[in-house]
Amino acid sequence: MKINGKKLKKAAEKAGMSSTDLAGAIAAPGFDAGAAESAIRNWMADRNHPRAKPDQMRRLAQALGARPADFARFVSVAKFVRGSERKARLVADMIRGMPVDRAMTALNFSDKRAAVAVRKSLSAAIADAEQADADIASLVVAESRVDGGPIIKRFQPKDRGRAHPIHKRLSHIVVGVEEKN
Repeated sequence: MKINGKKLKKAAEKAGMSSTDLAGAIAAPGFDAGAAESAIRNWMADRNHPRAKPDQMRRLAQALGARPADFARFVSVAKFVRGSERKARLVADMIRGMPVDRAMTALNFSDKRAAVAVRKSLSAAIADAEQADADIASLVVAESRVDGGPIIKRFQPKDRGRAHPIHKRLSHIVVGVEEKN
C-alpha cells in the first residue's frame, strides 16, 4: 500500500490539518513525532519512504475523517518473472488507466505470455484494495510498469569448440490500483 501524495494533501486541506497535526495522530512508540512529521512530509511529496504501515494508514484516515482507500494506492509487485521486460511492457502499457474490470477482461483475452503474470499482479492489487474496504467498482489501474530484472546467462555449445551466449531475461512487474474520484 502506498500513499498518493496529491490526495493526502487535498484531504489534509479539506480537514484543515497541518503536517504537524497529522504527525501527532500517527506517532506511536518506536515512531516518535519527529519521524512521523518527516514521514508525513515525504508522503505529501509523493515519496514512499518510510513505507506506510496499515495501522498508520488507519490512524491517518481517522484523523482526517476519511477512509484509507481515499488516499491510498494498492500496489502489487511480481519479481523475477521469466520473460523480457520489453515484451511484458507491451502488456503493462495496454492496461494503464483502464478500470479494473476492463483490464482483467483485456488480460484474459490477450495472447501474450506476459499477460498471465500481469493478471496475477493485478488481481493481488485488487485483493489488497478489498481488504482496505475500497469500492471495487471504482478502481482504476493507476500504475503499471515493468522494470528489468537480472539476466540468467547460459551458453549453447556449437561446432569446433565454440559457444554462443544465451541470455534469459527476467523482469519485475508492478501494478497499482486506486479509487477514481
